[in-house]
Amino acid sequence: MWNKNAGKGFDVAADRPESRETDNRDQSGGAAPPVTRIAATSADLGPPSSSARQAWLIWGVAVITYLAAVFHRGTLGVAGPLAIERFEVGPAALSAFTVLQVGVYAAMQIPTGLLVDRFGSRRVLTAAVLLLGCGQLLFALATSYPMGLLARGVLGVGDALTWVSILRLVATRFSARQYALVATLSAALGALGGVAATFPLTALLGALGWTWTFLLVGGITAAYAAVTAGVVRDVPGTTSRGEDAGEILRKVRSAWAIPGTRLAFWAHFGTMFVPNALSLLWGYPYLVEGVGVPPATASVVLSLLIIGQVAGGPLIGALIGRFPACRMPIVLGYLTGNGLAWLVLLSFARPPLAVVCAAFLVFAMGGPVSSIAFALVRDYNPISQVGTATGIANVGGHSATALSVLSVGLVLELVGGYRVALLALVAFLLLSAFRTAVWWRRTRAAVLTAQDRGDPVPVLVRRRRWDLAESEPAPVA
Repeated sequence: MWNKNAGKGFDVAADRPESRETDNRDQSGGAAPPVTRIAATSADLGPPSSSARQAWLIWGVAVITYLAAVFHRGTLGVAGPLAIERFEVGPAALSAFTVLQVGVYAAMQIPTGLLVDRFGSRRVLTAAVLLLGCGQLLFALATSYPMGLLARGVLGVGDALTWVSILRLVATRFSARQYALVATLSAALGALGGVAATFPLTALLGALGWTWTFLLVGGITAAYAAVTAGVVRDVPGTTSRGEDAGEILRKVRSAWAIPGTRLAFWAHFGTMFVPNALSLLWGYPYLVEGVGVPPATASVVLSLLIIGQVAGGPLIGALIGRFPACRMPIVLGYLTGNGLAWLVLLSFARPPLAVVCAAFLVFAMGGPVSSIAFALVRDYNPISQVGTATGIANVGGHSATALSVLSVGLVLELVGGYRVALLALVAFLLLSAFRTAVWWRRTRAAVLTAQDRGDPVPVLVRRRRWDLAESEPAPVA
């Protein structure tokens, strides 16, 4: 049932001097938590001569690449209707653009971590910016559907290389105490790229058209590679040798065998995909064609998904940091609220704008709540495999995004109405809620077993009537 190598079951920071109280206080929101403990170790390896000014300069240049990645990731959200006309495709084929891009992103998470460890953040970020720029330039000139798919695939690879690279750079350039703050700030600033991909991009497309708009943003992004290559520097001695295939496979299997990792996967799966599916593709056409709002208004409403994420991240992070026992109630509460929001929204043939805005604000909280998955990963895995387990959890939300986007497109093509097509998102929501509840019980059973043995656990658990019985097996399959 339980991996005995996982730091006596739970205490994944057992090899570090920090106390458990410090670990609990460090559980902040955003994408930072998965590497907080690793960061605290690697940050101390940084050279004492590194000036604070240099660290902030390098970070500032690097975080712009993440902002660009989020911007390029969301460009199809408002350009979707134009893409249908340009490539002469239907909704299902349109969804394949986002499915491919997000699928590539998900598939690249573990390989990206290995690349960054091997070659450093400077090289990987420079490659990421070049791929983002070239992918968007190719998308600007593409006139055929296959060429458009190739362009989005290139964008997906570039996007996948950014976030892990920045987290590693922050870990080696800033102290352990600064790490959580800087990483959370990086996520918030990156989310502003999503805002730029709404009404500002809509205005640019209206003024310049498809080709010149994407040539402009692609060219600027590709040129920025010279800045990252010239300014970003890795701390000497922080890269490592590559791992062979056998070592990687063993680490993935070990992480997947831990119930807490499975719980994190399904929690991330359920909380992240709705705001992603709406912001990346289906939100804008639903608002314009399904609700009947003007394009400019649709862009503003769509930006609520990003604004809610920026505002909600620090709130969720502070809450779970101070009260770690509330993490799973927050996840299940969000999934319930998400379902109720869909129930209200889809009960209208054409919902009032106020109802749509309220529902979108509820959906927006999925981004901040998804950070709980990374806190779970950090607590229930030994420090040697936290990075691998983080990649597994991160795959959950992005694979759910790809599958749900494709499902909406297929149903829309068959039925022709957004009110029915968006039920595909509700179906994935129900699946994720069920699997999250299953693995929460199994993880609680593992925690209770560890408590009975006297092992240290991240959060003490009180046995409830609905917990698995002591004699009842808690399989990991």
